[in-house]
Amino acid sequence: MADRALRTRHDDDVTALDAVALSQAIHARTLSCVAVMEAYLDRIERLNPIVNAIVSLRERSDCLKEAAALDRELAGGHSRGWMHGFPQAIKDLAAAKGFATTQGSPLFKDEIAQADAIFVARMREAGSIIIGKTNTPEFGLGSQTFNPVFGITRNAYDQSRTAGGSSGGAAVALALRLLPVADGSDHAGSLRNPAAFNNVLGLRPAYGRVPSATEEVFIPQMGVAGPMARKTRDLAALLAVQSGHDPRVPLSVRQEPSAFLGPLQRDLKGLRIGWLGDLGGHLPMEEGVLALCREALRAFEGLGALVSDASLGFDPELVWKSWTKLRSWQVGAGLLPIYRDPARRDRLKPEARWEVEQGLALSAFEVMQASGIRSQFYQHIRGLFAHYDILVLPSAQVFPFLAETHWPKEIAGRPMDTYHRWMETVIPVTMSGCPALNVPAGFNRQGLPMGLQLWGPNQSERLLLEIGQAYEDATGWVDRHPPALS
Repeated sequence: MADRALRTRHDDDVTALDAVALSQAIHARTLSCVAVMEAYLDRIERLNPIVNAIVSLRERSDCLKEAAALDRELAGGHSRGWMHGFPQAIKDLAAAKGFATTQGSPLFKDEIAQADAIFVARMREAGSIIIGKTNTPEFGLGSQTFNPVFGITRNAYDQSRTAGGSSGGAAVALALRLLPVADGSDHAGSLRNPAAFNNVLGLRPAYGRVPSATEEVFIPQMGVAGPMARKTRDLAALLAVQSGHDPRVPLSVRQEPSAFLGPLQRDLKGLRIGWLGDLGGHLPMEEGVLALCREALRAFEGLGALVSDASLGFDPELVWKSWTKLRSWQVGAGLLPIYRDPARRDRLKPEARWEVEQGLALSAFEVMQASGIRSQFYQHIRGLFAHYDILVLPSAQVFPFLAETHWPKEIAGRPMDTYHRWMETVIPVTMSGCPALNVPAGFNRQGLPMGLQLWGPNQSERLLLEIGQAYEDATGWVDRHPPALS
């Protein structure tokens, strides 16, 4: 028993390090890669069964063998990069060579990836050791992480509540320090919502910042991959690993990833912040969400920023309807082969069948019209950023709800007409193609977290990181309010 207690304290000491500090300790050889791996695996062994954040976990001996090989490389003077020796689990929508990419579906539970996704390869090349996957909703549909393969992922702060999604496993693993940093993806808030629900950071990059080799590479997708972290400088360092042009993705951004490295300090005096709130009453909000977010903005005012109420100035219902068409067109097309197979169709979750059926009902002209509205909206938002440096919205319209609830059927007495309408607050950012950073906004009286979306102009990730660093220094939400479970 005494040995176990000693090892637990040691585990906590190692996993308490933020990612930048962990990298420094590994490279200074004050911590071995084996010691880091042991600490994280011990912590996963203790806490993951309670929350179910990490799935498809590798054998411990294999992980330690790879860590030992990285120790030998470092002893020989060779570092693979910033993530040298980091235990890493990949969101179960992305391919990691040698691991099943189940997408939370029984149809793919035995599909072993033969190659890494582009950003996964970059993380591996930077020295990370892939130890497993992080849980996600089936096909990533819905901001609630549960599926018939692995079950429910539970909130880091209240295990009776949802982790959010679709990067729910990643957010919970981060909050409980089961991983140093995490990857995720975001179409309808999947980097922002789970970060908000678990008091961590999630950055939805601008389209093309983190390249993804999808089957279709010439039409801008609305889903993007990106980083999650507990600290802003960790987020920036991971973004630098994940980003950068790839010739397989012709629309990927060519800016050098090193742009995200270096000090992030910025004086926020005079920064113009437009608070969009509930879009003039368009978005129903659970009681307490708006008040908590508005109170969080006082930290920016304390730093000298100028916070004022802003109007979207564009019909949000038109944005929503255009988005649902584009989503069903893009998401439904990927699921169509399964839907057309009678032997497999019934194994699709209802939301997946709904997306395909909505897409099948669309004409090419309707898709083009919806894309045109998206373009008009981008130009309009570009004009708004002439008046504001950033715009701000709540990252969710409800606090984390019961984990057994698939999705909220109503908010503040207003019925939700689709499975994703309850997350409409994230859709304007998605439709703009611009980046947004979720930062913690605090907790309600029940101790449930909420977040703010800091929405910047196109390709303004560096600006958002600098603003996020100043906010973190002023508030310290992650360090001040760790989950009781940890």
